[in-house]
Amino acid sequence: MSGEAWAGAAVAGVTAAYALCSRRLASSPVSSAMVFVGCGILLGPVALDIVDLKHGSEPIIALLEAALTLVLFTDAMTVRRRDLRTDGFLPARLLCVGLPLSIGAGWLLAWPLLPGLTLWELALVGAVLAPTDAALGKTAMSSPRVPALVRHGLNVESGLNDGMVLPFFVLFLAVIPGTSAAREGASGVFWRALVLSSVLGFLVGAVGGLLLRAARSRGWVSGEWAQLFVPAVATAAYALALVVNGSGFIGAWIGGFAFGSALRRIPATQSRFPTLGRRFPTVEGRLPDTDPQEGPDPSPDAPDPAAGFTEHLGELLASLSLLVFGAVLLGPTLEHLSWRVVGYAVLSLTVVRMVPVALALAGSGLRGPTVAYIGWFGPRGLASVVLGLLLLEEEHVQGVELMARVVAVTVGLSVLLHGVTAVALADRYGAWHDKVRTTGAGAPRR
Repeated sequence: MSGEAWAGAAVAGVTAAYALCSRRLASSPVSSAMVFVGCGILLGPVALDIVDLKHGSEPIIALLEAALTLVLFTDAMTVRRRDLRTDGFLPARLLCVGLPLSIGAGWLLAWPLLPGLTLWELALVGAVLAPTDAALGKTAMSSPRVPALVRHGLNVESGLNDGMVLPFFVLFLAVIPGTSAAREGASGVFWRALVLSSVLGFLVGAVGGLLLRAARSRGWVSGEWAQLFVPAVATAAYALALVVNGSGFIGAWIGGFAFGSALRRIPATQSRFPTLGRRFPTVEGRLPDTDPQEGPDPSPDAPDPAAGFTEHLGELLASLSLLVFGAVLLGPTLEHLSWRVVGYAVLSLTVVRMVPVALALAGSGLRGPTVAYIGWFGPRGLASVVLGLLLLEEEHVQGVELMARVVAVTVGLSVLLHGVTAVALADRYGAWHDKVRTTGAGAPRR
């Protein structure tokens, strides 16, 4: 059997094994990310040497880009404008104040700890490690014991910050001579990657949403094909941005906003299709209590049923991406650890995240334990992995190997620490909140 066949069989086996135990593991400290990253290390060059880069990186890069495209599209698709108006002070502060401060803090702290990197390479490290991934702290962000305000704020932040960091990544990369972005020139990057990609993504998403809405109202589209239509629109938004040498990720992210907005013009009660899932499922991985024959939850906050398949596909590809990350990036990095890399990773998960969050939430009325909980649960995941591996493709970035090791160790530590602490801290914080609310001593602002 060829190496590719063995790799495919191994990846399929890991996926099937986790699927069979998924509900059992959902309420335990063992997260899906821990399982897939750990199995990736085992299957990689440091152990069994089944999954590696010997046969080229193109399939791996394609997998990671597909995963991030679908996640960006569905995350943006599910965010509503009222999410930033109703109790929206939390995500607004985290995104508009906390995110830029996190990028800046990551940039500054990298300077003394990562010698040898240029000014803009240090900035890239800060940008790559700024976005958070709710899937890595799913229990912490979906536990019913955690106040709805906090769950809502963390989910909206995670759904938006990976897209918001893309312009920083593209612009920092464009400043470094010889990179793919630099060859376009500063003005070219601005117009193609930021403006034109956004315009094309918006047009594709808006037209796609309007077409699906019209087909639904006339009863032309079946439930199955409505769900397949969504990844087609996401792919089109991504691909058209690449056609004009722009950013496919920015195109997909903006396309998701436009697509979701167009679909939400139709009342949920008019849809005939069953709700299949949510981007962030409830604790223990349970799906909503709905009867497929009765149609979706008529609540205005219910996810659009057409997104179900794309969300599940994105989650599958994201899990496979973490397995590949463990095999080709984290495993080999563990053999070349240094105190500087580990030290920066620890600071990235603590100081770089928690201090900006505390500053962003100053004067918000939230108490210390709530601010600390929000600050800690900013796990790094898929977006950082994809952007880090894209850096590896840039031959003219001199410190790319050191940057890749920093990203690998930071994401690996995040998978472990946020996974282990999610259940325990969600319960502990929920108990504190219940006690404060019962005694009337003050609770997180709602």
